[in-house]
Amino acid sequence: MSNIGVWENAEPGVKRKIFEPGKSMMMMEVHFEADAEGYEHSHPHEQMSYVLKGRFEFTIDGQTHVISQGDTIYIPSGAKHGAKALEAGVLLDAFTPVREDLVKR
Repeated sequence: MSNIGVWENAEPGVKRKIFEPGKSMMMMEVHFEADAEGYEHSHPHEQMSYVLKGRFEFTIDGQTHVISQGDTIYIPSGAKHGAKALEAGVLLDAFTPVREDLVKR
């Protein structure tokens, strides 16, 4: 069953909707409740995150960055990273290449 365009729970207090991917890139919208966390992980994909709403604390390879509505952050391929919502918020994440580990067609 496809998960494209469908809201799904990612982690406690975090839900995401994956948009129809292109050939080599994809995007998804991620909603966080206040204090919810996207657990630390890494993947071989490059990632850009854009804050549509709220404030987030990102940790990338041990360095902490706080970003707010209208800000972006770049996560290099292979970097260990995670995010915590300092308040309820929404991210727009873009990946290249496509995260086949997340996309169910």
